[in-house]
Formats: sequence, C-alpha cells, structure tokens
Amino acid sequence: MSSSLLQFPDPFETLSKLSALIVGPIGGVIMTPDGEVEFYELHELRNITRNNDFLVCNIPVATRRLGVDLASSFDLLELFAFIRPSEFCLPLPLGLANALGMPPMGDSPEDEALILLKAAEILINELRHPEYRYPEGARAIAYNMAEAGWRWGPLVMGALGSAEKFQDYNVWNHLSEWEEKAPPPPAGQDKISGAEARDRLSRLLGEASEKRDGQMQYADVATKAFDMPHDDEPSLILSEAGTGIGKTLGYIAPSSLWAEKNGGTVWLSTYTKNLQRQLDQELDRLYPSPGMKKQNVVIRKGRENYLCLLNLQEISGLAAQRQGKILLGLVNRWVRYSRDGDMIGGDFPAWLGETFGAGRLSQLTDRRGECVYAACSHYKKCFIEKAQRKAKYSKLVIANHALVMVQSATRQGEADLPTRYVFDEGHHLFDAADNVFSAHLTGQEGLELRRWIRGAEIKNRRGKGLKGRLDELIVDEEEAGQFMSRVYAAAICLPADGWHARIAEGNPVGPTERFLWLIRAHVYAASSGRDEFHSVETYTTNPSDELIETAKELKTALDELINPLKRLSALLLKKLDQEADELDSSSRNRLESISRSISRRTETLSDGWVPMLEGFIEHAPMDDKFVDWFELSRSAGREVDVGMYRHWIDPSIPFSKVVLKPAHGALITSATLRDRLSENQNPDIEWNSAEIRTGAAHFINPPMRHSLKSPFDYEKQARVFIVNDLNIRNLDQLAAAYRELFIASEGGALGLFTAIGRLKQVYERIIAPLEEEHLSLFAQHVDPINVATLIDIFRTVEHSCLLGTDAVRDGVDVPGSSLRLCVFDKVPWPRPTILHKARRDHFGKGSYDDLITRLKMKQAFGRLIRKKTDRGVFVMLDGATPSRLLSCFPEGVMVERLGLAEAIQKTKEFLK
Repeated sequence: MSSSLLQFPDPFETLSKLSALIVGPIGGVIMTPDGEVEFYELHELRNITRNNDFLVCNIPVATRRLGVDLASSFDLLELFAFIRPSEFCLPLPLGLANALGMPPMGDSPEDEALILLKAAEILINELRHPEYRYPEGARAIAYNMAEAGWRWGPLVMGALGSAEKFQDYNVWNHLSEWEEKAPPPPAGQDKISGAEARDRLSRLLGEASEKRDGQMQYADVATKAFDMPHDDEPSLILSEAGTGIGKTLGYIAPSSLWAEKNGGTVWLSTYTKNLQRQLDQELDRLYPSPGMKKQNVVIRKGRENYLCLLNLQEISGLAAQRQGKILLGLVNRWVRYSRDGDMIGGDFPAWLGETFGAGRLSQLTDRRGECVYAACSHYKKCFIEKAQRKAKYSKLVIANHALVMVQSATRQGEADLPTRYVFDEGHHLFDAADNVFSAHLTGQEGLELRRWIRGAEIKNRRGKGLKGRLDELIVDEEEAGQFMSRVYAAAICLPADGWHARIAEGNPVGPTERFLWLIRAHVYAASSGRDEFHSVETYTTNPSDELIETAKELKTALDELINPLKRLSALLLKKLDQEADELDSSSRNRLESISRSISRRTETLSDGWVPMLEGFIEHAPMDDKFVDWFELSRSAGREVDVGMYRHWIDPSIPFSKVVLKPAHGALITSATLRDRLSENQNPDIEWNSAEIRTGAAHFINPPMRHSLKSPFDYEKQARVFIVNDLNIRNLDQLAAAYRELFIASEGGALGLFTAIGRLKQVYERIIAPLEEEHLSLFAQHVDPINVATLIDIFRTVEHSCLLGTDAVRDGVDVPGSSLRLCVFDKVPWPRPTILHKARRDHFGKGSYDDLITRLKMKQAFGRLIRKKTDRGVFVMLDGATPSRLLSCFPEGVMVERLGLAEAIQKTKEFLK
C-alpha cells in the first residue's frame, strides 16, 4: 500500500479545532480548545451536536443520554486503547485522568471537558515520542483503520509519520509459542506448620501493615487443608471468616508455602470474575517481580473467555463493515501486548463490547466448541493452550468454581487433576454446582451440538464440524470413516439454524424441533398466555399423546446418534494405543482432545437427554434426586429458547463425588457460610446449612469447622433501618425513598433490587434530581457498561450512587466512604420456581426460604463495613420484613423499625 492514498494532517492542527463535549443526564457542557465553556440543556445539545464533531469520552453512554448518534465524533477511549493497548482505564473522564497520571482535578462537567482536551494532547505526544512503549504494528494497523473510516486514523498516522509502504500486520505472526515440557513429578506430601504459615503471612503483609490476630489464626487453620487425607476422604476445612479478617492473604500464605515445599499446585477457586481479579492483584505481594509472577501464577477460565486466533484471522479476512474493521484494529493492538488473551475480565478494554457490539466480540472467542486443536495453524500460540500448560507447572492457579467442576467431571480418573483446592466464595458452591451438573434439552443446546458435529450449514458462517476436524486423522481408517458418516447423518435430527422461527410459525423440521414445538404449545396451554414478558415454566405432567409419541421418536433418533459417537471415540483411543510409536505429538494431542470432546458430548446425550426422555415417556415417578420441567425462556419479553430441563435437587451430591472426593484436601471459605437463626443458637445447627450446601455433609468424616467474627464494632459503625410506612408497590413512593436516602448520605450509596423492571423505573425517576444535587448515578441493566466496570466506577467516583441486582450484591468490594449506604427495595425471597419448590420440600419448606433469604441479606450487609474506620447504614424499604430474618445481621448491630422520614434523618445524622 502507498501512504499517498490518504492525507495525514498534523494531529494538533485538527485538535485545535475540536471542542470537548460532556453529556450529563439533564444537560451538558461544550468546551472550546481555548477553554471557553458553555452549558446547555439536553434539547439544545441535540441540535448543536447533529452536524458537528467533538472530543467525547464513551460514545455509547453519551449517545444514550443525548438521543443523537455521535459515531462521527472522536472517542478518547478508542485513542487510549490504541496508544496504550492492554492498559486499564475506566471508561469516563476521571478514568482517563487517572490512567494518564494527570494532576487531581474536580469532577464538575467543565473539569471533565478539560480532561478530554488535555488527554488528547498527552496521548498524541506519547505516540510521537521516540521511546513510545507500544510501537509494534502501530503504523500498519492505524493505516488500515484510517482507510476503514476511523476518526482517529489520520491523526494517529500524522503523529506516527508517514512511510512509503505498509506491510499487512498479522498479529498472530508476532506472538510467542509455548513449548512442551516433561510432565511434572507428583507433588510431595510434606506438611506445613501453622508457624510457617504465620511467618509467610507476616512477610506478605510487610512491616508497616496492621497485624491482625484473627488473620493469623485463620492462616493457621487453613494449613489443615494441606494435611494428608484420611480413610480415603479429603482433609476438608469449612472456615467462615467475617468481613475484615483478611482471609485472602490468610489462605494465600499456606497455599503458596505448600506449593513451594512440595513442588505441587494449589487451585484457588472463586465464583465471580471480580474476585479472580482481586486475587490476582493480591498475589503481587507474593511475587513483586512480574517475571516471577508469570512463572508461578496463572489465571484459568473457560474457553469462551479467550481470544481465538483462528477466528481473528478468518474474521479479519471477511470483515467488510466499517465498525468491524475498526474493532479488529483495536483487538490487534491489544492482543500483541495482552498478558493472556482473556477478553472477559482480563486486560481487554471491556467497554469495546458496548461501543462495537457484544456480538462482534463473541465471534472472536471459542463459544461453539469449534476448536480444531493441533490442526489449527495457531495452535502453538493459542492462549487457551498456553494457560492449560502453565497450570500444570504453576504454583497457584486462580480459577472459578464452574471451570473446576467441568474439568473434574470431564476428566475423572486422570492423574494430573488438582489435588488441593481453596474455594473462596464457598457460599456459592451450591449455585455453581447447580449450573454445571444439570441437563437442558433445548433448542439452543441442540443447535450448538448440531453445529459441533456438522459444522456451518449456512453461508458465511465458519465451522468445520467434527468431520472437518477428524478427516485428516482418519483418512486411512475405513471403520472410523464409516462411523463418522453415521454420526454426521444422525445429527440431522437436531435443530438447525432458524429453528426458533420455524417452531413459532408451526413448521418444525425433524424430531427435536417437533418436540420443542409441542413443548412450547404445552407451556402456553398450561400458563393460559399469562405473563408475556418473563420466562414461563410448567411441570412435565399431563402431556398430550402427540408429545409422548414425539418424545419416543426423538429418543430413537438420539440413540442412533449416541451409538456411532461412542464407537468413534473408542476407535480414536484405540488408534492412540496401537500407533503410539508412530504418531507425532501434534496428532496425539488432536486425537486425545477430540476423543475427550466426543465423550463429553456423548455423555450429555446418554446421561442427560435420554434418561429425561425415558422418564417422561414411561410416566415414571420422578427420581427423588432430580426435578424436571418444561420452560419457555424469554429475555426482555423476547422468546430466546424452549425445552426440557433437569436439575439435581441437591447438586452438592455430584460436586462432593466428582470434585471433593478425589482431592486430597480442600478449604471452603466465605464470610457467609453459616446461617444464624437466633442469638442463643446451638453452633452445630448453625453449621448444618453450610455442610449441606458445600457437599461436606456427604462424607463419613465430618469437616473441621472454624469461625472468626469480624473485628468491627458494629454497634458503633453500623445501623439497620427497616422502613415501615412505605408502599413499596407504588413506584413513585419507592423512587422517592431511594432519592431522599441517597441525598441524605451524599452519595456513596448502593441500591439493590429484586427485579430489573423496578430498577429501571426507579432509575428514570431519580436520575435528574440526583444530578441536580451533583450526585452521579450509575445502573446495571441501564448503562451500557459491564458490571465489573460499573463497580470500578462506583469505587472511584466520589459521592456516586449505583443501582443493581444480584450480580452487584455479590461482586462489590468497596472499602471506605465510597460505600456508606445500602438500600434494599424488598425482602429478597427466592423466586417460586418449580426447581425452588422441589428444593424447598426437600430441605425444610419455609425454613429453607428463610435460609436463602438470610444469606442474601447477610451478603448484602457484608458489602457495607470493610474497614475499622468505615461507617454504614443498611436500609430495608420493605416494612413486612420478618423479625426471624434479622439474625442475618452481625451481633451488636442496632436494628430499628421506623418511618421513612425518620430513617432519612437518622441516616443523615449517623453518616455525618
């Protein structure tokens, strides 16, 4: 390419003509390059911005507020992502200021506008500097993005300087390769003492840090998880550590010690990606050197989190739309400097999904099981393969509960499975197991399986399918080829692309689509068309004769698919054994990976779908271990899936069998493991719920129990108010309560909701009055920003307020005055689903409802007081809150039932 195709201006000449635009909820500011400021209401801004370009931060947010497309403006976030790839930046002006090391500034709209002007200058100067840190590929990528119409493209090229020709920059050619190593030897069995753990903890904390007796005691107890197992059962520790104990470093100390002493690996598992990231940050204390940390620590997530280089290459060759090309340019910049290729919660700029569409990003990850493993030209550079291999040799693996369970379930009996675990956020193990050990015979699941077997069946969709992945490996294997052909033919029974439209129109094709069509009709008939917004479910009882007959046809069709799949997997394993002396490493890896993948998919059919259908066909009494139901799934009122579902009533049973039993030791920890019913309760009763929900109850040897109370003085630091004169069904009254409480606390407020619809309607009612009080309001399900980033913003923006649902309640870690008020709209009772009813009957009816609710409230309250200097108020707006739930709050905290006006006044006084 010749640079003469485009004219590249002096970037500062263009910047000298660009004004900065800040759009707030009720108005905005325009600042000219020479510092003149004008304030406008939103309707005035709409007219001004329609035909003019501006410097903007976060175009999706500004566009949503303004109602005018700002796509032609210059988004500073995009420039930052190009110039500082893989560096963190909150998607707001304050985030830019912090990331660029700018001097502290105010948070007024004019201050924010000034930040944009200065940030553009800083970034362009950085790009022009002779020692610019991220030069590789910058010029070629910027040129291609400029050709695609990227607004910053000509300015970036002007800053970099032109050249006569630009070679295509293929980032996959510039990434390092992994190398095979000899398998690590088995870990040793040396014990670690409490004294060693306390000494390691002291060194991690440093001399200047506060020494906490509770944290030392916690570390001491955590060492017991690394004792040798007894009677063929793991050394199991249940440790509840109240907020403020410092349990993260408390278990990192013994975990790292055992790994170093024994040459083994400890898996640190969490439920949320937010805690994974916090754990990673805490490990900087253990390994201050990035090189040492890279060698000893790895983060593991599911395949769908990582960039697929083959997808990137193929989509890069097909991209035609302007937005797609610009996104690919920013992805190419990021991936060259990324730590591990993690696009979900890693160092990837998450806000790109909101700017360019989450659908485009999802196409770049392996979400459909289409990986061709060693047949991929990028196999030796694959981020997933790198992470998997690093995990075998690392001392600490930061994983999540779902990955740990899937890995254990699909690789049972293999020698290199982890033997030592720490399960943080242990109160979520039940929910994680519920998701992993369930079976869903649905349209979307069936379509994914069909694509995995048959590959792409519509134009312009990538996917080789199983045949494409196997052909080269079985080219001389006649028997394997025959079974592959039978698998390919039998998979036609599964739903194809466009299945949902066909069943909605009454034109299903094949036995699975007919089964789903009849389920949909059954659900509609049973629900009488009620509630067209939310998902609808029904029992599988009283089906029509046609539905039973179709289920029989589907079972027969699935049997015809399962049998050749099993034979094919067996033949691949046989080939691995018989040709062990001939197969190269690449072929062995491919055969092993594909065989394992076939087995996993076959088990989904043979152990999940077929037993569900058999029980349904035979009208057999439901197995007391499971509950089945039909469901029509909706998202925001739109139908997205339909099918038959089966869940374990007690998913801790498969978890204990598949994950815990093969392990040598596990520490299960959380601040909310136990359920306290009353002040004088027997401690054994308190631990019952913890043992049941973590799987510990399914072992002969009881686990070691340990509990440490929070070191806080809750009587002085916290208040709980239950408002008893508010009609929470009246949205105007509800919104008024949130508004006045948030104003009383002067921000630093978290509003929790039990329903998304209520959240959105309250948001619309309070956004303007809070803005007039100079209180920023952010909201999950409203702002086009992911939850983790919203929490980062809430933590950073002083006096801000955040509205959210369960994901926010569980993921917030905001110490200090940034969170000083927590308001719950109503008692978070469990949703009365078919699954919940079955568990309620099994675990104790009303007492089970109370248990779930108390734990949710306990978790929410735990967000409030994180340090000894914190003060916080917890407000429940539901006057019908039963007294029996109030034991969820720590001993000593003062609980008052009062009117809204008094709650507002007391909140204001207490937080002063």
